[in-house]
Amino acid sequence: MTFEQVLEAARAHPDNVCIPEGWGQGRAIFGGLMAAMVFEAMRARLGHDRPVRALAITFVAPASSNTPICLEVELLRHGSGVSTLLGRAVQQGQVVTLVQGSFGAARRSVVSVIAPPAPQMPALEESAAAVPHLPGVTPEFMKNLELRWAIGGLPFSGNDSRTMGGWVRLRDLQDGEMNEAHLLALVDAWPPSVLPMLRQPAAGSTLTWTIEFAQPLRALNAGDWCQYRVETEYAHEGYGHAAAALWSADGALLALSRQTVTVFA
Repeated sequence: MTFEQVLEAARAHPDNVCIPEGWGQGRAIFGGLMAAMVFEAMRARLGHDRPVRALAITFVAPASSNTPICLEVELLRHGSGVSTLLGRAVQQGQVVTLVQGSFGAARRSVVSVIAPPAPQMPALEESAAAVPHLPGVTPEFMKNLELRWAIGGLPFSGNDSRTMGGWVRLRDLQDGEMNEAHLLALVDAWPPSVLPMLRQPAAGSTLTWTIEFAQPLRALNAGDWCQYRVETEYAHEGYGHAAAALWSADGALLALSRQTVTVFA
Protein backbone atom coordinates (compact mmCIF):
# COMPACT_ATOMS: atom_id res chain seq x y z
CA MET A 1 0.00 0.00 0.00
CA THR A 2 1.19 3.50 -0.81
CA PHE A 3 1.00 6.32 1.72
CA GLU A 4 -2.17 7.66 0.12
CA GLN A 5 -3.78 4.21 0.10
CA VAL A 6 -3.11 3.82 3.81
CA LEU A 7 -4.68 7.21 4.53
CA GLU A 8 -7.71 6.33 2.41
CA ALA A 9 -8.11 3.09 4.35
CA ALA A 10 -7.96 5.04 7.62
CA ARG A 11 -10.73 7.34 6.39
CA ALA A 12 -12.95 4.66 4.86
CA HIS A 13 -12.56 1.80 7.35
CA PRO A 14 -11.18 3.21 10.61
CA ASP A 15 -12.35 0.17 12.57
CA ASN A 16 -10.25 -2.26 10.50
CA VAL A 17 -7.03 -0.97 8.97
CA CYS A 18 -4.35 -3.53 8.15
CA ILE A 19 -0.89 -2.28 7.19
CA PRO A 20 1.10 -4.68 4.99
CA GLU A 21 4.84 -5.22 5.01
CA GLY A 22 6.89 -2.31 3.72
CA TRP A 23 6.15 0.26 6.42
CA GLY A 24 8.21 -1.28 9.21
CA GLN A 25 10.51 0.58 11.57
CA GLY A 26 12.31 -2.14 13.46
CA ARG A 27 9.63 -4.25 15.15
CA ALA A 28 7.00 -1.50 14.79
CA ILE A 29 5.11 0.28 12.03
CA PHE A 30 6.62 3.67 11.09
CA GLY A 31 5.47 6.17 13.73
CA GLY A 32 4.82 8.94 11.22
CA LEU A 33 2.35 6.69 9.42
CA MET A 34 0.62 5.71 12.67
CA ALA A 35 0.21 9.37 13.65
CA ALA A 36 -1.04 10.24 10.15
CA MET A 37 -3.68 7.48 10.27
CA VAL A 38 -5.02 8.62 13.63
CA PHE A 39 -5.04 12.23 12.40
CA GLU A 40 -7.04 11.26 9.30
CA ALA A 41 -9.61 9.50 11.49
CA MET A 42 -9.83 12.60 13.69
CA ARG A 43 -10.24 14.86 10.67
CA ALA A 44 -12.95 12.60 9.25
CA ARG A 45 -14.83 12.82 12.55
CA LEU A 46 -14.56 16.62 12.85
CA GLY A 47 -14.67 17.80 9.25
CA HIS A 48 -12.54 20.47 7.62
CA ASP A 49 -13.96 23.68 9.08
CA ARG A 50 -11.28 23.98 11.74
CA PRO A 51 -7.62 23.44 10.85
CA VAL A 52 -5.43 21.43 13.18
CA ARG A 53 -3.20 23.63 15.32
CA ALA A 54 -1.32 21.05 17.38
CA LEU A 55 -1.05 17.33 18.01
CA ALA A 56 0.41 15.63 21.09
CA ILE A 57 1.40 12.06 20.22
CA THR A 58 2.48 9.20 22.46
CA PHE A 59 3.71 5.91 21.05
CA VAL A 60 2.43 3.58 23.75
CA ALA A 61 3.48 0.26 22.20
CA PRO A 62 4.80 -0.98 18.84
CA ALA A 63 2.15 -1.63 16.20
CA SER A 64 2.59 -4.69 13.97
CA SER A 65 2.07 -5.18 10.25
CA ASN A 66 -0.63 -7.50 8.91
CA THR A 67 -2.69 -7.24 12.09
CA PRO A 68 -5.93 -5.18 12.12
CA ILE A 69 -5.80 -1.75 13.74
CA CYS A 70 -8.88 0.06 15.02
CA LEU A 71 -8.84 3.86 14.99
CA GLU A 72 -11.03 5.34 17.72
CA VAL A 73 -11.86 9.03 18.03
CA GLU A 74 -13.45 10.79 20.99
CA LEU A 75 -14.65 14.40 20.80
CA LEU A 76 -13.69 15.85 24.17
CA ARG A 77 -15.06 19.34 23.55
CA HIS A 78 -16.44 21.32 20.63
CA GLY A 79 -16.22 24.94 21.73
CA SER A 80 -17.06 28.12 19.87
CA GLY A 81 -13.56 28.34 18.44
CA VAL A 82 -11.57 25.24 19.39
CA SER A 83 -12.33 21.52 19.21
CA THR A 84 -10.33 19.01 21.24
CA LEU A 85 -10.24 15.38 20.14
CA LEU A 86 -8.59 12.26 21.47
CA GLY A 87 -7.58 9.60 18.98
CA ARG A 88 -6.38 6.07 19.64
CA ALA A 89 -4.93 3.33 17.48
CA VAL A 90 -5.83 0.01 19.09
CA GLN A 91 -4.38 -3.35 18.07
CA GLN A 92 -5.38 -6.64 19.71
CA GLY A 93 -7.01 -4.73 22.56
CA GLN A 94 -3.86 -2.67 23.29
CA VAL A 95 -3.59 1.08 22.69
CA VAL A 96 -0.49 1.47 20.51
CA THR A 97 -0.69 5.17 19.59
CA LEU A 98 -2.45 7.99 21.41
CA VAL A 99 -3.05 11.42 19.85
CA GLN A 100 -4.61 14.52 21.40
CA GLY A 101 -5.52 17.10 18.79
CA SER A 102 -6.41 20.77 19.03
CA PHE A 103 -8.34 22.10 16.03
CA GLY A 104 -9.02 25.83 16.00
CA ALA A 105 -10.95 28.16 13.72
CA ALA A 106 -9.22 31.32 12.53
CA ARG A 107 -10.06 34.46 14.50
CA ARG A 108 -9.33 38.14 14.13
CA SER A 109 -6.37 39.29 16.19
CA VAL A 110 -4.12 42.33 16.47
CA VAL A 111 -1.18 39.98 17.08
CA SER A 112 0.67 38.88 13.95
CA VAL A 113 4.25 37.62 14.19
CA ILE A 114 6.04 36.47 11.06
CA ALA A 115 8.08 33.29 11.42
CA PRO A 116 11.86 33.77 11.34
CA PRO A 117 13.48 32.77 8.05
CA ALA A 118 14.60 29.21 7.54
CA PRO A 119 18.25 28.67 8.51
CA GLN A 120 20.84 28.43 5.78
CA MET A 121 20.67 24.98 4.25
CA PRO A 122 22.95 23.60 1.54
CA ALA A 123 21.03 23.44 -1.72
CA LEU A 124 19.42 20.17 -2.68
CA GLU A 125 21.91 19.76 -5.52
CA GLU A 126 24.82 20.21 -3.07
CA SER A 127 23.48 17.79 -0.45
CA ALA A 128 24.50 14.18 -0.08
CA ALA A 129 22.97 11.59 -2.35
CA ALA A 130 19.64 10.15 -1.26
CA VAL A 131 19.92 7.61 1.53
CA PRO A 132 19.28 4.24 -0.17
CA HIS A 133 17.00 1.60 1.23
CA LEU A 134 19.30 -1.19 2.38
CA PRO A 135 17.38 -4.27 3.58
CA GLY A 136 18.44 -5.17 7.08
CA VAL A 137 20.24 -1.84 7.54
CA THR A 138 17.76 0.97 6.98
CA PRO A 139 14.11 0.76 8.15
CA GLU A 140 11.62 -0.72 5.68
CA PHE A 141 9.56 2.46 5.51
CA MET A 142 12.54 4.33 4.00
CA LYS A 143 11.71 2.87 0.59
CA ASN A 144 8.67 5.19 0.62
CA LEU A 145 10.59 8.39 1.43
CA GLU A 146 13.69 10.13 0.15
CA LEU A 147 16.15 11.83 2.54
CA ARG A 148 19.23 13.82 1.61
CA TRP A 149 21.55 14.79 4.47
CA ALA A 150 22.84 18.36 4.43
CA ILE A 151 23.59 19.08 8.13
CA GLY A 152 25.26 16.89 10.76
CA GLY A 153 26.09 13.24 10.43
CA LEU A 154 24.40 9.97 9.58
CA PRO A 155 23.28 7.65 12.38
CA PHE A 156 26.12 5.88 14.21
CA SER A 157 28.80 8.01 12.53
CA GLY A 158 30.25 9.41 15.77
CA ASN A 159 29.34 12.97 14.78
CA ASP A 160 29.05 15.17 17.88
CA SER A 161 27.04 17.97 16.26
CA ARG A 162 23.82 18.92 18.04
CA THR A 163 22.12 19.66 14.71
CA MET A 164 21.02 17.37 11.91
CA GLY A 165 18.88 17.79 8.85
CA GLY A 166 18.49 18.17 5.14
CA TRP A 167 15.89 17.57 2.46
CA VAL A 168 12.98 15.14 2.53
CA ARG A 169 10.03 14.13 0.38
CA LEU A 170 7.59 11.28 -0.09
CA ARG A 171 8.39 9.14 -3.12
CA ASP A 172 5.90 8.66 -5.96
CA LEU A 173 3.66 11.52 -4.80
CA GLN A 174 3.89 14.16 -7.48
CA ASP A 175 0.17 14.95 -7.64
CA GLY A 176 -2.29 16.00 -4.98
CA GLU A 177 -2.10 18.65 -2.30
CA MET A 178 0.17 18.31 0.71
CA ASN A 179 -1.68 18.27 4.03
CA GLU A 180 -0.84 17.79 7.69
CA ALA A 181 -0.78 13.99 7.34
CA HIS A 182 2.06 14.30 4.84
CA LEU A 183 3.94 16.63 7.19
CA LEU A 184 3.72 14.05 9.97
CA ALA A 185 5.48 11.53 7.75
CA LEU A 186 8.13 14.01 6.58
CA VAL A 187 9.06 15.10 10.11
CA ASP A 188 9.13 11.63 11.63
CA ALA A 189 11.08 10.16 8.72
CA TRP A 190 14.28 11.43 10.33
CA PRO A 191 15.98 9.26 12.94
CA PRO A 192 16.28 10.35 16.58
CA SER A 193 18.69 13.27 16.61
CA VAL A 194 21.05 11.60 19.10
CA LEU A 195 21.83 8.60 16.88
CA PRO A 196 24.58 10.33 14.83
CA MET A 197 26.49 10.80 18.11
CA LEU A 198 26.85 7.03 18.52
CA ARG A 199 29.75 5.10 17.00
CA GLN A 200 27.96 1.78 16.66
CA PRO A 201 24.36 0.72 15.97
CA ALA A 202 21.87 0.92 18.85
CA ALA A 203 18.11 1.08 19.12
CA GLY A 204 16.33 4.42 19.48
CA SER A 205 12.72 5.49 19.19
CA THR A 206 10.30 8.34 19.79
CA LEU A 207 8.50 8.28 23.13
CA THR A 208 6.42 11.45 22.92
CA TRP A 209 6.01 13.91 20.10
CA THR A 210 4.35 17.33 19.94
CA ILE A 211 3.90 18.98 16.56
CA GLU A 212 2.38 22.39 15.76
CA PHE A 213 1.32 23.47 12.29
CA ALA A 214 1.78 26.92 10.74
CA GLN A 215 -1.73 27.73 9.52
CA PRO A 216 -2.95 28.44 6.94
CA LEU A 217 -0.87 25.65 5.50
CA ARG A 218 1.27 26.61 2.52
CA ALA A 219 -0.11 25.25 -0.77
CA LEU A 220 2.33 22.55 -1.89
CA ASN A 221 2.22 19.38 -3.94
CA ALA A 222 2.32 16.17 -1.92
CA GLY A 223 5.65 15.15 -3.46
CA ASP A 224 7.51 18.45 -3.03
CA TRP A 225 10.88 18.61 -1.30
CA CYS A 226 10.92 20.15 2.19
CA GLN A 227 13.72 21.27 4.50
CA TYR A 228 14.15 19.76 7.97
CA ARG A 229 16.42 20.75 10.82
CA VAL A 230 16.58 19.35 14.37
CA GLU A 231 18.66 20.31 17.40
CA THR A 232 19.37 18.05 20.35
CA GLU A 233 18.87 20.27 23.40
CA TYR A 234 19.60 17.74 26.14
CA ALA A 235 20.28 14.04 26.53
CA HIS A 236 20.89 12.01 29.69
CA GLU A 237 20.00 8.66 31.25
CA GLY A 238 18.87 7.14 27.97
CA TYR A 239 16.50 9.95 26.94
CA GLY A 240 17.04 12.78 24.49
CA HIS A 241 15.08 16.00 23.99
CA ALA A 242 15.05 17.72 20.62
CA ALA A 243 13.39 20.63 18.82
CA ALA A 244 12.86 20.64 15.06
CA ALA A 245 11.15 22.50 12.26
CA LEU A 246 10.03 21.80 8.70
CA TRP A 247 10.03 24.39 5.92
CA SER A 248 9.03 24.41 2.27
CA ALA A 249 11.80 24.45 -0.33
CA ASP A 250 11.56 28.25 -0.51
CA GLY A 251 11.73 28.70 3.26
CA ALA A 252 8.10 28.97 4.40
CA LEU A 253 7.55 27.53 7.87
CA LEU A 254 5.29 24.45 7.83
CA ALA A 255 5.57 22.86 11.26
CA LEU A 256 7.35 23.02 14.63
CA SER A 257 8.17 19.78 16.41
CA ARG A 258 9.40 18.57 19.79
CA GLN A 259 10.30 15.00 20.62
CA THR A 260 11.42 12.98 23.61
CA VAL A 261 13.32 9.96 22.38
CA THR A 262 14.69 6.85 24.03
CA VAL A 263 18.13 5.54 23.16
CA PHE A 264 19.45 2.17 24.27
CA ALA A 265 23.15 2.95 24.41
